[in-house]
Amino acid sequence: MKTPPSRRMVIEAVVASTVGTTIEWYDFFLYGTAAALVFPRLYFPPDLDPVVATLLSFGTFSIGFLARPLGGVIFGYMGDRVGRKSMLVTTLLLMGVSTLAIGFLPGYERIGIVAPILLTLLRFLQGLGVGGEWGGAVLLALEYSHAGKRGFYASWPQAGVPLGLLASNGAMWLCQAALAPDDFESWGWRIPFYFSGLLIAVGFLIRMRIQETPLFAAVQERNEIADAPVSDTLRYHWRDILLVAGTRITENASFYLFTVWVMWYATEVLHVGTEVLLQSVNLAAAIAFVTIPLFGFLSDRLTRRSVYMTGCLFFILFALPYYALLESRSTTGIVLATVVGVSLGHALLYSVQASLIPELFGTSIRCTGASIGYQLGGPLAGGVAPLIATGLVKLFPGHYWPLAGYIIVNSVISLGCVMLLAETSRKDLGAAESN
Repeated sequence: MKTPPSRRMVIEAVVASTVGTTIEWYDFFLYGTAAALVFPRLYFPPDLDPVVATLLSFGTFSIGFLARPLGGVIFGYMGDRVGRKSMLVTTLLLMGVSTLAIGFLPGYERIGIVAPILLTLLRFLQGLGVGGEWGGAVLLALEYSHAGKRGFYASWPQAGVPLGLLASNGAMWLCQAALAPDDFESWGWRIPFYFSGLLIAVGFLIRMRIQETPLFAAVQERNEIADAPVSDTLRYHWRDILLVAGTRITENASFYLFTVWVMWYATEVLHVGTEVLLQSVNLAAAIAFVTIPLFGFLSDRLTRRSVYMTGCLFFILFALPYYALLESRSTTGIVLATVVGVSLGHALLYSVQASLIPELFGTSIRCTGASIGYQLGGPLAGGVAPLIATGLVKLFPGHYWPLAGYIIVNSVISLGCVMLLAETSRKDLGAAESN
C-alpha cells in the first residue's frame, strides 16, 4: 500500500460495511424472533406437543448456523480470489432474496410437510449468506483502517449487529402492537420480511460505491493472490482456526440465549409477556451500538486478548445473576439482566473479534481464514444453544442453575482458547507476508 487511505475513504468504507451488516443481520435475526413466536404453530403439525414444536422450530433456526461455515468457505474463497467488494454484494443479495421468500411461504395447513422443508431450505440459504458476510464486512473496515485504530474501525460492522437486532425486534413489536393477535399470527408477522426487500436495495447501492480495500489491491498489484486460499489456510493455520472457533463459543451461545431463546423461556416458563422481553432486547441493542465501538477503541489502547479475557470472566460471574434476575419476573429485573448481558458482557467479546480474528492471517488468505474460523464457532455455540437450553429446562424443571452452568462451561472454554491465541494489536498488516 503506497499511501494510506484518506479519512473520508475510511469513513465511507466503515459506513458501507456497517449499513450492509445491519441489513444482513436484520434478516437473520428476524427469522430467530419468528421461530420463537410464530413458526412452531404455523409451520408444524398442529397436534404436536408445544415443546416439541418449539424444538423443531429452533432446529430450523440452527440450520442457518450449520450453513455458516460452508458460506465462510465459499465466500471466503471468493473474497481472497476475486475481492472483498464482489463477495459483499453477492452475500447481501443472497440474504435478501431468501428472507423475502420466507415472507411469501405458505404454512403447514396449506402445503403440509412441504412447508417446513422449504422453510429449512430458505434458512440454509440465509446461513450461507451471513456466513460469507462477516468476513468481507469486517475486512472492508479493517483493511481501510490506519495502524493503531484498527480495533475501533473494525468494531463498527459489529455494531451493525445490534442495529439489525433492534430493527428486526422493533419491526416485530410494531406489528404485534398494531394488529390483533390472530391477524399477527396469520399474516402480520410477514410484513417485516417484505420490508427486507427495500433494505437490500439500499444496501446494494451503498456497497457498489466502495472501491476494493487498499491491502487487497496491493496484493493484486504484487500478483500475490492465493491460488488455493482454503487449502493454504487449513494447512498452515488449522490451530488458529480451532482456537478462534473456541473463543466464539461463549459469545455466540450467550447472545442467542439472551436475545432469541429467552422469548420462549419467558413465555412458556416464566409466564411473562414477550413485550417486556422485546423492549428489553431493543434497549440492550441500542446501548450495545455505543459500547461495541467503545470496547473496540479500548482494544487499541490495551490489547485484544486482555479485553476478550475480561469478557469471558464477566460471563462466568454473571451467569447465575442473569437467570436470578429473570426469575424475579419483574420488569426491572428482566431489563437489567438483558441490558447488562448484551450491552456489556456480549459487547466486550464481540467488539474485539472483528480485529483479533482477521489479524491472525496474512492478507492473501485473510478473508478465508477469518471467515472459516469465525463461522466454525456458530454451529458449536449459537446453533445448538436454544436446543440445549430447552432440553435443560425439560430435564430440570423449576431449576435455572443448569442453564447458568451451561454459560459458565462455555465461558471457561473460550477463556482457555483466547489465552492460547497470539496478540495481534501491534501487527503490521500492510507488510508483504507469507501465509
